[in-house]
Amino acid sequence: MKTWTKRFFYSLLFLIGILLFVSYSCSTSKTGSSKTAFADTSPEVIIGKDNLAVLEAMQGAFRSIASQVLPSVVELDVVETRQRQQFSFGDLFDFFNRGEDSKNGTQEYEASGMGSGVVVRKIGNIYYVLTNNHVAGSAKQISIKLNDGRIFTGTLVGKDERKDIALVSFETKEDVRVAQLGDSDLVQQGDICFAMGTPLGYFSSITQGIVSATGRAGTYVNNISDFIQTDAAINQGNSGGPLVNIYGEVIGINTWIASQSGGSQGLGFAIPINNIKRAIDDFIATGEVTYGWMGVSLVEINDEYKEDLGVKGQNGAFLSSIFLTSPAAKAGMQAGDYVISLNGKAVKSVDQLVRDVGDIPVGKEAEFRLIRGKKEMTLKVKIEKRDEKMVSDSSKLWPGFIANPITDEIRTRLSLDKKIAGVVISNLEAKSPAAAMRLQAGDIITAVNDKAVKNLAEFYAALDTVGQKEIWFDVYSDGHTLTTTRYKF
Repeated sequence: MKTWTKRFFYSLLFLIGILLFVSYSCSTSKTGSSKTAFADTSPEVIIGKDNLAVLEAMQGAFRSIASQVLPSVVELDVVETRQRQQFSFGDLFDFFNRGEDSKNGTQEYEASGMGSGVVVRKIGNIYYVLTNNHVAGSAKQISIKLNDGRIFTGTLVGKDERKDIALVSFETKEDVRVAQLGDSDLVQQGDICFAMGTPLGYFSSITQGIVSATGRAGTYVNNISDFIQTDAAINQGNSGGPLVNIYGEVIGINTWIASQSGGSQGLGFAIPINNIKRAIDDFIATGEVTYGWMGVSLVEINDEYKEDLGVKGQNGAFLSSIFLTSPAAKAGMQAGDYVISLNGKAVKSVDQLVRDVGDIPVGKEAEFRLIRGKKEMTLKVKIEKRDEKMVSDSSKLWPGFIANPITDEIRTRLSLDKKIAGVVISNLEAKSPAAAMRLQAGDIITAVNDKAVKNLAEFYAALDTVGQKEIWFDVYSDGHTLTTTRYKF
């Protein structure tokens, strides 16, 4: 027993020694590998003093812009009354088969929203905040939160759907920073800019980018179309906030984004501030924006159209129809005129001419340079106030459609014989004189007052309403030739 005990004792010591050795070895190995894995072998980052000075200067400039402008940027929390259709649970059949005769009514409910704005004016103790119409235009309650946390109750001063702007006021004896407005006509592609506001509820934020483009068209039918495009991040909640240049001046009001995800994809759009400055004065003075009106329908035309009309190579705006009692008609303008300048300023697009006419004070005379029948002439038009009821009444819009040249494509689509000559009707206005004469889109006008017309130039020359008491058309439609009723002036 003693011999076995000694052997067991020595064997146990031997095993303990092995375990200690292994344990020590593992510990040493782990410690060593740990040192190797976290050893800092990366080279030291060295930025040249000159380069660092440039970056520090840029960073300092960005900080200065933020500290200068953000105190005038506000968050707008609004409550508006909306309507939703209310269905009766008592008539399940009507719920699934509702139509025009459905007796279900509407139910009003309150909805809250949030946007941004910028303080642009102070008169006495009243401050004025510029924002979007779609942010505050329908609000029944408005709360204004400043950059420093102060909160005031806002009042809607005025709104305008065409420009998508609204002006809100609040009163205080306390000091509030008023933003400086820049000159958006000086903005160029590539300019550095900053978008400010409360995107997605993140209060008093600033993002930086460049001006991607100017003069962009919008997506809203009733809006005046002219926007600054930027890649500065703009999200929901930024609407109504300012787009700012490197001088800390407001050059635009952030309005909408193009996005497939609903968030920023580097395609943000702002209303140029120069398109808004006069509107601010109008809001404060009368509570609404006053637009000048000449009383015509304008369209963009392509090169093929220009060639057929005889104005190839000319920029301008084509007058497709005219309100018979409008300022333009009184001055002698006619459908078919091609406007190339306004008060000495070249017309580059329809959108530009619409904006420029709208900004002319009511009662002021404007000088239009135009081409009619390949001849240039000048007409002076006394601008009147835009009346939405009159604008929407197409019964006096002569002729009430767009005439188009018969291209090879149109001839093939309508299966027209090569002998058929004239102009083809499109964009016919309901309740217009043309509609009253039973004309339809796709009809071919071959003669005016029994005088054959072969192209656009001849058609609009024959359409001259001066000295004529009535006009009628010869029309080719669905393989038949007919004569319309006579429209009396």
